[in-house]
Amino acid sequence: MIHNSTDKTEFVMTNIDTNGILMAGKTLKIDFLVRGVPDTNHYGTLTVENTGTVTVQPTTPKTVPTKSHTTHWMTTGTHSTNGGPTVTTVGFDRSKMKHDYGKAMGLSILFYDAQRSGKLPSNNRIPWRNDSAMQDNGDGHDLTGGWYDAADHVKFNLPMAEAAHVLGWGLEVFKDAYEHDGELDHMYDSLKTPLDYFLKCWIPDQKILWVQVGDVGADHSFWGRAEDMQMARPAYKIRQGAPGSDVAGNTVAALAVGSIVFRKKDGKYSTRLLEAAKTLYDFAKANPGLYSDSVPQAKAFYGSSGWKDEMCEAAAEMYKATKENKYLEDAKTYYEPATAWGYSWNFKQPGCQLLLWEITNDDKYKANIEAFIDSYLPGGSVPITPCGLTWRDQWGPNRYAANAAFIAVIAAADGIGGDKFKNFAMSQINYMLGDNNYNMSYEIGFGKKYPLRPHHRGASCKQDRCVSHSEDNPNTLVGGLVGGPGRNDDYQDRREEFIKNEVACDYNAGFQTACAGLYHFAINNQLPPSPPAKC
Repeated sequence: MIHNSTDKTEFVMTNIDTNGILMAGKTLKIDFLVRGVPDTNHYGTLTVENTGTVTVQPTTPKTVPTKSHTTHWMTTGTHSTNGGPTVTTVGFDRSKMKHDYGKAMGLSILFYDAQRSGKLPSNNRIPWRNDSAMQDNGDGHDLTGGWYDAADHVKFNLPMAEAAHVLGWGLEVFKDAYEHDGELDHMYDSLKTPLDYFLKCWIPDQKILWVQVGDVGADHSFWGRAEDMQMARPAYKIRQGAPGSDVAGNTVAALAVGSIVFRKKDGKYSTRLLEAAKTLYDFAKANPGLYSDSVPQAKAFYGSSGWKDEMCEAAAEMYKATKENKYLEDAKTYYEPATAWGYSWNFKQPGCQLLLWEITNDDKYKANIEAFIDSYLPGGSVPITPCGLTWRDQWGPNRYAANAAFIAVIAAADGIGGDKFKNFAMSQINYMLGDNNYNMSYEIGFGKKYPLRPHHRGASCKQDRCVSHSEDNPNTLVGGLVGGPGRNDDYQDRREEFIKNEVACDYNAGFQTACAGLYHFAINNQLPPSPPAKC
């Protein structure tokens, strides 16, 4: 707000910098919350500088009584930047959201846009990104595309596929959250980036799956923009005799859930994803083993400790996509009943258990999920920082807490845990969005205070130079979730502090899906009051 009239009927607002990107042909949506006389329609005129005027008229007012006044929600005026028709949707009560989960969700999509490799689409929304790694290949086979993993420019398929699966699962369950905030098309575009890449990586007639592009040593020796890379980028594969059912299973899960969410959006693409998932599943099942044994170049960074959990998720998603019982029987075979340590690119057990609950409604799987979330609650086995973050590990504690929150919101949507699980998810996401000892958001671009020096090559480099440690990043990595604080909520915004201040594709996936879930509950008036902050 930069000005208002004395009678409080006219207001002048300006966009915050992190939301200042609006491409031609896109829409600008502005919500108004109006308090006034009951049963009275409220009208307004919206003028967008340099574009013209839109008259906003509400549909039937929605009234919710409170102790002292009646609240009316004016319809949302949406001004099209290409001169197209005005679209209106009914607003909702945002008062139950201490933080705007819809906004946090939308910003996270922008982070994935910033991680794109290869040829960027014409609707690229990140002004400081351009085409990069256009020569990526494996034995001459095109491997351009996908997401860069983190602050570096290696493409690791194991965490990339895990992130794509978690995001696709969230889109399947909480589609209305994306739709409500005008982010649905952005989400489809975002998810296609890794899915298109996986379709390139899997060569069914040769039974080859490319699983990594880039040498870690050479990549980490270069601090600069992806667009300026000159080093060789070798590619690594699994095949018969050099298996990797963990990375193959993760990829199957991503392809299968992709086929589900694209079924109504693009039937041909959905079919293509499912056909690839079927043949890759057969390959993974016939060639069990750890991919990091076959590709030792991945072991130091994404060495896998098992493969049955990935194959369980893969089989369960294949059953959901096909309804063929053979996949369900496989999932039950791969299932492990123990309470999981956590959920991540390496530990998929809670996802397997939750998917089996979705499919079967067998109470033993429900008990597994209840035990998992209970382990993250006060009195459970997972440590909790003084200000309330469940602190599973020093590497990406925000990631583990957000992943537990994502499991909780999907479980709540599936009928497990109710408000208890929603409150847990809110407590963790709220911490990341500002309910902490620094009153800052760990998601870049959210709120007024957030990391300015995240550990990220592209964000720290201009076209002509990369900035020093003492300077803020010249490019805002909007939506990126940094690793998180130490055991006692300690954190410093230092670029060289890569343990606490790096970003990664798998860090954001559970966070974004948890935000989508909480936003889904909010817009459907199913969100309980926000738990109080501990700091």
